[in-house]
Amino acid sequence: MMQPNTPRIGTLRVVSGSRDTTLRVWDVSTGRCEHVLTGHVAAVRCVQYDGRRVVSGGYDYMVKVWDPETEVCLHTLQGHTNRVYSLQFDGVFVVSGSLDTSIRVWDAETGGCVHTLTGHQSLTSGMELRDNILVSGNADSTVRVWDVRTGQCLHTLQGPNKHQSAVTCLQFCRGLVLSSSDDGTVKLWDLRTGVWLRDVVALQSRGSGGVVWRIRASDTRLVCAAGSRNGTEETKLLVLDFDLDDRKTETETETE
Repeated sequence: MMQPNTPRIGTLRVVSGSRDTTLRVWDVSTGRCEHVLTGHVAAVRCVQYDGRRVVSGGYDYMVKVWDPETEVCLHTLQGHTNRVYSLQFDGVFVVSGSLDTSIRVWDAETGGCVHTLTGHQSLTSGMELRDNILVSGNADSTVRVWDVRTGQCLHTLQGPNKHQSAVTCLQFCRGLVLSSSDDGTVKLWDLRTGVWLRDVVALQSRGSGGVVWRIRASDTRLVCAAGSRNGTEETKLLVLDFDLDDRKTETETETE
């Protein structure tokens, strides 16, 4: 897992986490490793970096907050009872998702656990955090919307049009949320109401092995990394015209 940022003018840094249990801070322009952060005792699965602090989550069930300049671990956030798979960090809150089915919200400065968010039934593999609103995607096939200040679940994005398999990726798009899944679809949801709007992508092999692994979108384009676990779908990138304002459009099938 790698996380880039630009902490100083003219300097682009990337922080990488590894199965060797370390994190490394790299200067992209020179390729030089500037700092090595040690302290995890199992693989580092996820990393966040805001230019001032590094946050890491690992298979040792730990979340750590680091000062990368001094290579000092400022906080070890303990509470998860299984591997940590996903992180978000906005400078105020650290949010960690785990195989123990819980999501924990931490105070980044004190290291204290502010909320434990429960309701998912499996691994939280991806999250997005913006303006105190957290969206979490889970292997239980649901997407949940939370207020991290109160710990309240605002919506569970499910119903008859919900994903039929694990959620693989999420992205905010204005007041909407895009989600992709092992079921071979990309869905568009209204963040405020929790209502499903449409399927933006539906692979021909959906339901029989087709997977949309990752998504990235602008107001006009959607890029999807798609493939399959069983050879039913060729590994490829799909690039689609994408109009956020056209919310009533019928389901779009894949275009290459």
